[in-house]
Amino acid sequence: MEITFLGTSSGVPTRSRNVSSVALRLPQRGEIWLFDCGEGTQHQFLRSDFKASQIRRIFITHMHGDHIFGLMGLLASCGLAGNPQQKVDIYGPPKLNDYLQACRRYSQTHFSFPIKVHTVKPGLVYEDDEFQVSCALLEHRVPAHGYRVDEKNRPGRFDVKRARALGIVPGPIYGKLKNGEVVTLPDGRRINGKDLCGPTLVGRSLAYCTDTVFCDRAVDLAQGVDVLIHEATFAHQDAEMAYQRLHSTSTMAAQTALLAQAKRLIMTHFSPRYAPGNQIQLSDMLAEAQAIFPNTMMARDFDTYAINRQEQAAVMAS
Repeated sequence: MEITFLGTSSGVPTRSRNVSSVALRLPQRGEIWLFDCGEGTQHQFLRSDFKASQIRRIFITHMHGDHIFGLMGLLASCGLAGNPQQKVDIYGPPKLNDYLQACRRYSQTHFSFPIKVHTVKPGLVYEDDEFQVSCALLEHRVPAHGYRVDEKNRPGRFDVKRARALGIVPGPIYGKLKNGEVVTLPDGRRINGKDLCGPTLVGRSLAYCTDTVFCDRAVDLAQGVDVLIHEATFAHQDAEMAYQRLHSTSTMAAQTALLAQAKRLIMTHFSPRYAPGNQIQLSDMLAEAQAIFPNTMMARDFDTYAINRQEQAAVMAS
């Protein structure tokens, strides 16, 4: 389970930062889930080791251009590179489907693979055997949703040697025991699979909150997550501007992480006004956030953050 930042600027791209997009790679499934798709996202794919054919789900927070202007181009390119593209499910605000239909109609674009658009509302958005995704309405100038991904707990490692020592013959029964089920053997013995498994593997979790000013719903959405990705458009000194535009400061992001008891905060969506050489720089914003929530990091384009499920540890690499 790896997070890669494909765009970390707000509003407009800069020479070193593209606009918003975050890729969640699920190696065990060979899938990529995308959160937001700002202009140029497909170019960021070309600069990474991702394959667009692995995209299975795209979650859009809101309808501002720096979060959706890359969506149509990416979808139009999928399936054209010689790799078969499977169905893509897209989740987002009510007007998202209208936007995509208009783009297809006026550009006369035909997708060579099925696409399904799901209109989200607060609560459960998606669930399967391994994951569930929920969302909450944040506080921005247009309807904007934050998303949370929870990986479900799994039984611990199955002790094959112990099972064999108990005279349990390998076969379909092993699968039931691995799942922690109670099974009855042919000789009448009842075996609890949990007794043959190690400690439960606790599922990982992340929350993605942008665009929003500080709000309680973001705190609730991010409760206890391993990673909170939160926008930090402005420095604390520019808090008045943040309130006017309904964006967050670095200190608001840190306060959200602190109140949510998140394990780690990664800030993104930075205003270009804090470029090197200016009076306030991104390093100052990082210091502001760390004064409130020490376990804070500042994302750069192509940074990858991996959470190890067994150890519940994480590493950032460029």
